[in-house]
Amino acid sequence: MNEEESGGILPKILIVDDSRMVRASLSKQIRHRFQIREESDGEAGWEALLIDPAIRIVLTDLGMPKLDGFGLLERIRGSKVQRIQDLPVVIISGDEDDEARQQALNFGANDFVSKGAGCAEMTARLESLLDLTEIRRSLAMNGENPIVDPDSGLATPAYLNHNGEQLLAQVRRRQTVVTVMVVDIDHYEQLLEWHGDYVSNLITGKLAKILASKVRQEDTISQISGGRFVVLSPSTSVVGCCAFALRLQKAMEKLVLTYREERIRITVTVGISGSEADGVQSVESLIGTATERVRRGIAAGGNRIVSSEGEVDKVEVESYVNQMLSVDHVLLQLRIGAEEEVMERLPEVIAAIMPLFTLLEERLHFGIPLGELENYGRN
Repeated sequence: MNEEESGGILPKILIVDDSRMVRASLSKQIRHRFQIREESDGEAGWEALLIDPAIRIVLTDLGMPKLDGFGLLERIRGSKVQRIQDLPVVIISGDEDDEARQQALNFGANDFVSKGAGCAEMTARLESLLDLTEIRRSLAMNGENPIVDPDSGLATPAYLNHNGEQLLAQVRRRQTVVTVMVVDIDHYEQLLEWHGDYVSNLITGKLAKILASKVRQEDTISQISGGRFVVLSPSTSVVGCCAFALRLQKAMEKLVLTYREERIRITVTVGISGSEADGVQSVESLIGTATERVRRGIAAGGNRIVSSEGEVDKVEVESYVNQMLSVDHVLLQLRIGAEEEVMERLPEVIAAIMPLFTLLEERLHFGIPLGELENYGRN
């Protein structure tokens, strides 16, 4: 808890969305932990930032009149006022495509939250962002543990460890999650022996750029050895990290380097650990667990992703992620009164949330017809 909270003053969040219903829904979910300021378009949101120094986080939609979310992001990151430039910006996510999400990240977005996200998830992610911002500000002011390695442009291992311990303290206090990914370039020592420092540095530089372009701003990336990187992700489940690792693998498989007329292809092996699956340990322990999973992946031939459940099943992860996105979208449709669209997708939704129905029936005995629901969802 920071000084503002302990003194009874709640941190202020600016919500910018042209939908009054969305603003009201978000405000209702987080007003027990934050002061709320609402604006209906990007231009009004920008004016609020200029005159209200109490704003600590911006929650903004992308599609808005006058000034859209991309324009607002661009003004914030380009501001000459440091307090505005450094503000965490979270995108209120509807059903944007991957290109729009990537563009928002390129403009400097820190995270995405679904319009159908639950109260606990929304609050935990916003609080994590606030704490992370305070940690970085404190380190920069004290001049301790340099944040950025001048050679790689990534976080230093010392900052990775410091930040990780702070995040684990939040996990213990707020029941949030932290996930660690260790990413190894396959056959790195062999590449170094065959092609020398120039090519190995080129390869690690390419991987660093790909990682930096795909993670959220509150994620921390560090190069801890020649061909090994660590990504520390707050408020991200193991499944979410598995989905990220699959996207990273695809990006690396498309990468072909040419050196002295030789084409060099790169693959990576990823080990994943997390407080959710492996318990709240130290950062070193989580990195060690993920590193051991990398070794298992390399022993199996490399170009693998290994989590607490063993080698990751691509089809299973993608199916699970798609189900999560479908449920979020359906909840939003219900809020705006689009019942017919929901009915068209009802079997898919029922199949996605069957585990919840099963748990409710086992614990509370409501008389839910599980067999009928399961058959309906299957068909």
